[in-house]
Amino acid sequence: MDFNKLIHAKNKNAIAVVGVPSDENSSYLKGTAEAPQKIIEAFHSGSTNLTVENGIDLSKDERIVELGNMNFTEDRNVIFQIEEQFDKILEYNFKIISLGGDHAVSYPLTKSTAKKYDKITILHFDAHPDLYDEFEGNKFSHACPFARVMEENLAVRMVSVGIRGMNAHQREQAKKFGVEINEMKDWKGSIDFKFDTPIYISLDMDVLDPGFAPGISHYEPGGLSPREVISIIHKINQPIIGADIVELNPSRDINNITAMTAAKFLKEIAGKMILK
Repeated sequence: MDFNKLIHAKNKNAIAVVGVPSDENSSYLKGTAEAPQKIIEAFHSGSTNLTVENGIDLSKDERIVELGNMNFTEDRNVIFQIEEQFDKILEYNFKIISLGGDHAVSYPLTKSTAKKYDKITILHFDAHPDLYDEFEGNKFSHACPFARVMEENLAVRMVSVGIRGMNAHQREQAKKFGVEINEMKDWKGSIDFKFDTPIYISLDMDVLDPGFAPGISHYEPGGLSPREVISIIHKINQPIIGADIVELNPSRDINNITAMTAAKFLKEIAGKMILK
């Protein structure tokens, strides 16, 4: 990761885009560690442009600073390394959009963000609640990040959208932590949220129906469309102070469809951050 870009950034209220190439806490398939590069390639693809739907041209905006990928060593748990590097970025007062990795990375990313902001709300897009107390003996599994987040009181509110894979244990966890679960079985085509604090977005690509996103590890039919996700993002009524886009598995993608969709989400989140 190129910290020199932080030091020399002309705009100190910039947005850092950083890759988190980790899949060591994935329970089913590996591959999400390869996602950051694929998303950045799609972001800069000649098949589209960098203009956001709100009219902002990201190619001409100095507030977008691409830092490359985080660097990890094998001698320490990657969860703690992510937190430390995220802390360092936030020292420069950057907002952060992180790319790639499995959903386990959201715990250290949210933990760092909570050090910077007194009160945050998590807007969580996912097919799964990711609220297991532990999964296959691993409390840092990608099935557990929001159990860690909520038990440490890192967010005052958590809203999950797109859920369609919730078992009894996770339903109990959601009730325990007061997580607002919006299940697909109850989906009416649109939803308007009203938030009272800054927002951290955690966007798991499997929130989408697999027909829109084949490049994911866990297929859960019956999900949202990209337009439905974008519409929710556009309607957010509070500043977005951080975001992660996770669980893209390039080894399963078809013609980079999922990578291009992740890049679209990156553009729209960045545009919304700038607009606010």
